[in-house]
Amino acid sequence: MVSDTVGDFIIQLKNAGAVGKGQISVPYSKLKHAIANKLVEAGYIKSAEVNSKHTFKQLDVELKFSGKDHFINGVKRVSKPGRRLYTKVADIYPIKFGKGHVFLSTPAGILTGEEARKENVGGEQLFIIW
Repeated sequence: MVSDTVGDFIIQLKNAGAVGKGQISVPYSKLKHAIANKLVEAGYIKSAEVNSKHTFKQLDVELKFSGKDHFINGVKRVSKPGRRLYTKVADIYPIKFGKGHVFLSTPAGILTGEEARKENVGGEQLFIIW
């Protein structure tokens, strides 16, 4: 049983890219779908679509490559099930000198750090990706 669905999802994306897989399928949830849509907007993955052909919904994610290099170099889970980490809008800083993104769960939905600063909302730091 997986108790950290977000952590499992982002590690699956990183590992699939590391071995050169072009697409992965994970069990569907609204949170994973929202995160995948933000990753598409940020340019880390190519597409994310819901597949309901099976008895249960799946989220099909197509990874993005530049030649043989994957766009996801690393991920770090910040807020974990045993320790939630919340941050104010004033404490959201650029990641890896602007080359990475922090993803937050806010009252306005799943946002990147830059979007959260523009909308002036804080929230739970989900993960950092670069």
